[in-house]
Amino acid sequence: MLVRSALSIAGLVVAVSMMMAPVSAESLKDEIAPTGKLRVAIAISPAGGAFWSTRTESGGYAGVPVDLGKEMAAQLGVPVDYVVYQNSGQITDAASKGAWDVAFLPEDPERATKMSFGPVYEVADATYIVKAGSSISDFKSLDQPGVKVAAVSNTTTMRGAVAHLKNASVTGYQTYDEVFNVLKDGEVDAFALSRDQLNALAKKIPGTRVLDETFKQTITAVAVPLDHPQSLAFAAKFMTEALSNGTVRRAYDNNGLKDAPVRTK
Repeated sequence: MLVRSALSIAGLVVAVSMMMAPVSAESLKDEIAPTGKLRVAIAISPAGGAFWSTRTESGGYAGVPVDLGKEMAAQLGVPVDYVVYQNSGQITDAASKGAWDVAFLPEDPERATKMSFGPVYEVADATYIVKAGSSISDFKSLDQPGVKVAAVSNTTTMRGAVAHLKNASVTGYQTYDEVFNVLKDGEVDAFALSRDQLNALAKKIPGTRVLDETFKQTITAVAVPLDHPQSLAFAAKFMTEALSNGTVRRAYDNNGLKDAPVRTK
């Protein structure tokens, strides 16, 4: 069972309380969009999925967070501005620097000390993909001395892999592309990521295999910087409505996830 951190739950309680109190539109905009635009933090990668976004041929961005951020900005009546990062860890590190206003990213207890989370819109099973020609067939044969596992640096999946593996070594890379290349070239034995993304990756690197077992579940949710109670209340209300009125479903469908269920628990 997934257990959200006490800090995250406390944040949601604050959000509900804020929903019950009258808040002026201008006061909300001053807090959630102080630059006059809603700055949405996104991480770029060809991995796709409910968290990662991609660059379009026209020079723009596409992805579930892109669509959700655009809709949120429209509700606020302000332009949207996408702030680009290489991974969720970089988004986390920038949370206290005033660099972004809202994000949609994986949650864990460590991150809940650096930002406030609202409703979950994805639950993903994390596992490993092994390189072409590998004899590794399960977690037991993976977790051996000398086995090299790659992950995207400072992410919930990397922290989960480090906790899960007692003998194999886990090395972090800044981008998905870096991990893709070292796996393709056989420089690492395995790559830790969500199952859906690894299934897509397996189609791009012949001979690789996704292991059947799951070592953790990763939840993805809307987030705002700490001490932004009006922003949290608005983001929580937005996501609650987006989950019920089909906005999240449309964002999935528009970004190659028509077969993926929207999972909130």
